[in-house]
Amino acid sequence: MRAEAWLFTGVAVFFALTGGIYAALSDDPAGISALMVSLLMSALVAAFMWRQFSRDGRRPEDEGTAEVAEGGDRRFFFPARSYAPVVSAVGAALIGLGVVQGLWLTLIGFGVLAPGVFGFVFRPRPADS
Repeated sequence: MRAEAWLFTGVAVFFALTGGIYAALSDDPAGISALMVSLLMSALVAAFMWRQFSRDGRRPEDEGTAEVAEGGDRRFFFPARSYAPVVSAVGAALIGLGVVQGLWLTLIGFGVLAPGVFGFVFRPRPADS
């Protein structure tokens, strides 16, 4: 995941530089907001990729001489008792409904979505690894 982490780090740096220059030279709040949201989203993915790399180390896919069979599916496995996908789906649905119904439901949706995302990111390791 090191290559992906560097890729998204570069994207985040690009959006930071572009957003800073755009904010200094423009009065357009929509463009500044779009660039800053893009920066935050790419930085979030980069931080996740760096965390996964530091947690799991190099993958067989990172080696030039690796065989396909070495990959297996040892990562991103969620046990049957994981509630993270269900909680995340309910939170995303509440956010979508909140866009139509009102801010109060959107805020509740973010409150429900946060534990689901936390469960995805900080999931326990499978027993066989």
